[in-house]
Amino acid sequence: MNPSFELVTKTQVTAKKTHWNLKPPLLYEQVIQHREAMMAEFGPLVIYTGKSTGRSPKDKFFVYESSSQDHIWWNKDNKSFPIEKFEKLKARVLEYFQQKEIYVQDCYGGADPDYRFPVRIVTDTAWGSLFAYNMFIHADALSPQDFNPEVTVLVASGFEAEPDIDGTRSDVVIAINLAQKMAVIAGTRYAGEIKKTIFTVLNYLFPLQGIFPMHCSANIGPEGDTALFFGLSGTGKTTLSAESKRVLIGDDEHGWSDHGVFNFEGGCYAKVIRLSEKDEPEIYRMTRRFGTILENVVIDSATRKIDLDDATITENTRASYMLRELENHEPSGMGGHPKNIIFLTADAFGVLPPLAKLTPEQAMYHFLSGYTAKVAGTEKGIKEPQATFSNCFGGPFMVHHPSVYAKLLGEKIEKHQVNCWLVNTGWTGGPYGEGSRMKIAFTRKMVDELLSGSLNSVEYEIDPVFGLQVPESCPGIPQEVLNPRKTWKDPLAYDAQAKKLAVMFQENFKQFADGVPDEVLTAGPRII
Repeated sequence: MNPSFELVTKTQVTAKKTHWNLKPPLLYEQVIQHREAMMAEFGPLVIYTGKSTGRSPKDKFFVYESSSQDHIWWNKDNKSFPIEKFEKLKARVLEYFQQKEIYVQDCYGGADPDYRFPVRIVTDTAWGSLFAYNMFIHADALSPQDFNPEVTVLVASGFEAEPDIDGTRSDVVIAINLAQKMAVIAGTRYAGEIKKTIFTVLNYLFPLQGIFPMHCSANIGPEGDTALFFGLSGTGKTTLSAESKRVLIGDDEHGWSDHGVFNFEGGCYAKVIRLSEKDEPEIYRMTRRFGTILENVVIDSATRKIDLDDATITENTRASYMLRELENHEPSGMGGHPKNIIFLTADAFGVLPPLAKLTPEQAMYHFLSGYTAKVAGTEKGIKEPQATFSNCFGGPFMVHHPSVYAKLLGEKIEKHQVNCWLVNTGWTGGPYGEGSRMKIAFTRKMVDELLSGSLNSVEYEIDPVFGLQVPESCPGIPQEVLNPRKTWKDPLAYDAQAKKLAVMFQENFKQFADGVPDEVLTAGPRII
């Protein structure tokens, strides 16, 4: 293939050599030849991403241009970027590519053939191309000449932006030009930026078509019932959806159309720090196979054994692997309209019930709130639990105003009569440092019971602070566990902590007050 080619925008790209749509064995050869990674025991590649061990949300920008400017919710997550600066940045990245071997993967976002979104990902590393191959749906049947990408992503991990020249905040930049159907990722080796850039673009485009994009996992039960799991990092989204009794559709990003639910991806990007073979056997098995990429996992250079418990480099260790390698997955990447939606939170204040049923209005309230809590030690300076609210359980990736996504959720719930639940995988018996983390066996059992429908016939009581419907009984769960106040030694201390969190919810929700119906606005906590 000629090393010079044109992007969908007719921009000419020239490189020392261009590798087109290489499969994993050939990409492995390139990775080893260029010493991009180490091969671990059993065959996975171990990659170190340097200074960027996670996403750089402060360095993400949208080009300010007429076709999209009125649709974007301009805020701290969606910052504007001058179009003339984008052109200079793009030109400098293309000049950088001229001195490199580059790798192109043509792939799709969206498993539903009617909503499949063609993407061309150009990287300056072979392992970055393997990541794209793992994470997205392959376009194996098409030649590069016949593939017509809707968006092209240029990944220049070795290029460092210069703020004085490029108009960036730092040497890292993620710049998205929706008019040109192009994104530039530079200055970071963290592969999650590729995945989330595609997700961000789909979060812009799909609502304009009436499709609800979701930051959630999804699986299918023995009776063909689909379930969705929304949750921020660390709440159990991947763990609880990778269930042997149910078939996994996907662990992170999905769309909901008139056909049903469909995965955006063809792979998983799972956190693996302190991964347990007993509790998460399927994910654990993926860390010991050819084709998997392990990011920032500690490895013994002599024996090539990995240590999943070692957080020396980062708590955010990751594994990238293809869904088709899992024994228990849905090959089509599609499911029917959900019967149940579960919102996951890890409440470090220890006051939310481990399980509660939500009205449609409460579902929209908690969807917009996107609550979980950080605990001491997860970030520098955090000494006590800290509430985190991320609208739609994925604020950094939501391009439109949150009310756009909440409206789509409300319409879907009403049309398909979906049951909605709040599940707290966080602390019980006291806040972090005093209480204990909810047993994963209890959480799994509660989720099993709600999905089976057995909780439809039990009695519920209304939580006086949060207004949630809390079951009075659940098979296999001690009754006192279901009522968080009863798990605290000092009930009055519980009351004070519950009121504290309720105020946080109310303060956070003020930003949505003008964009939601009154019945949603009043569906949150009550201060008593």
